[in-house]
Amino acid sequence: METTSTFFSAWDQYMYVGAAACVVLGVLILLYHEFKVLKLKDYKEKYDYVNLYEIKYFWYAIIAFIGAAAFYANSLATNKILMEGIRWFYVRIFITASFAVIAYNAFYSLVRIYYPRQLEKRLMKLRNAPRVSPEGNVMRKLTESEEEHHLEDVMKREGNVHSIDYDIWLDEKTGFKKIEKYPAYQHVEECSECGFFTMKIKEEEIEEAPTLDEQGLLLKHYECSYCGHREQREIVVAKLSANVA
Repeated sequence: METTSTFFSAWDQYMYVGAAACVVLGVLILLYHEFKVLKLKDYKEKYDYVNLYEIKYFWYAIIAFIGAAAFYANSLATNKILMEGIRWFYVRIFITASFAVIAYNAFYSLVRIYYPRQLEKRLMKLRNAPRVSPEGNVMRKLTESEEEHHLEDVMKREGNVHSIDYDIWLDEKTGFKKIEKYPAYQHVEECSECGFFTMKIKEEEIEEAPTLDEQGLLLKHYECSYCGHREQREIVVAKLSANVA
């Protein structure tokens, strides 16, 4: 009995250490991600980094916290095990492992379905944060109507008609201009069927190519990764610019 008590005492201590280590690991993962974001000075670089890595690091932190809960749960009811037999030790391991698997799948769904809404809010905040020119002046983001003649040149030069959004920032004191490119297919939108931010562009096709005289027409095919809803949207493409080689 004394040997068994010593084993479970040591077991509980290991479980406490494991739980604490997992909590620390989860916090460090989140802090590391935020530190990487803070290190980037350019808002477009921040945007790209957050867009690529935030959900991944957030998910890693959640896995660490699930591990912490599983370790801690394996230290509970030790007195019951000592009183009623070793079989409850294996029952406890089985139950905590089962709940860990359930938690893993539940949180995976929550992260996939609900977190993209919060991520998009953060991305839009970064995208609209005022830019500063090399001269130190606060730049102004041009409206869509103001962007039009600039974008025709950019799209012509890149040969790009597909889902790309452009933001143009202008230093009105010096005339310095910064054009930022945002691939639309990387982002999720709210699904009109289920209401979750799980709708993404799956395919695009040009129905009518733009010319010097006529606008073009781009057909975007969307699909929801949650409910499977599909829809198509037609996007008008600006005429080609004649003064660009």
